[in-house]
Amino acid sequence: MLAILKKELNLFFATPIGYLVIAIFLLINGLFLWVFKGDFNILNAGFADLNSFFFITPWFFIFMIPAITMRTFSDEIRLGTIEIIKTKPISSWDIILGKYLGSLLLILIALLPTLTYVYTVFQLAGTPNSVDFGSIVGSYFGLLFLASSITAIGMFSSTLSDNQIVAFIIGLVLSFFMFYGFEAIGDLGSIGNFEIKNLGLHARFVNIGRGIIDTKDLVYFLSITFFFLFLTKTNFDLKQ
Repeated sequence: MLAILKKELNLFFATPIGYLVIAIFLLINGLFLWVFKGDFNILNAGFADLNSFFFITPWFFIFMIPAITMRTFSDEIRLGTIEIIKTKPISSWDIILGKYLGSLLLILIALLPTLTYVYTVFQLAGTPNSVDFGSIVGSYFGLLFLASSITAIGMFSSTLSDNQIVAFIIGLVLSFFMFYGFEAIGDLGSIGNFEIKNLGLHARFVNIGRGIIDTKDLVYFLSITFFFLFLTKTNFDLKQ
């Protein structure tokens, strides 16, 4: 598994892909939060918090993560190297988890520089009590769990086509539906006392972002991640 993980990271950084993904993510975030005038600009908000960052980043993930994962299996299928991989003395789970962790690690690397936003907001606030660090820490954990789920969705999408663009579009649509689809359906009504929106990633991300990490939300994210990784393995095993 570690060999696959290292290979994936090397592929990302041996070409401009890894650097471009990180640079574009940070550039767009920086422009929205610090340069462009509007509701997302922290400097114009009148109070020091990172709510804007935690609002727009999940939407960036919906586009960015499928772009990262689209090649993980589609290239192997297109080039026929998937058969060679299967002859290696490693299990399907080792291959899938290696590729999954490689993609997820790239996303975490992209997130690391955003920790400077926390320091900046702290300096803008002037006093520690003016910053809700509980909410910030919870929201970062929420981003990690959200990234893990969308990465698994993107991996599954990559096994569905030998065309990277098709895999990207499928991953984008599935990620959007899992993030906001149930929220939209929930706005139309509920089933008894059950809130349909709770089936979606957005509602669970918001729950964790409040600074209260509930076991139910963690189990939900882990279940979604495992479910799509299981679908990835199933589809991978069927490929010839």
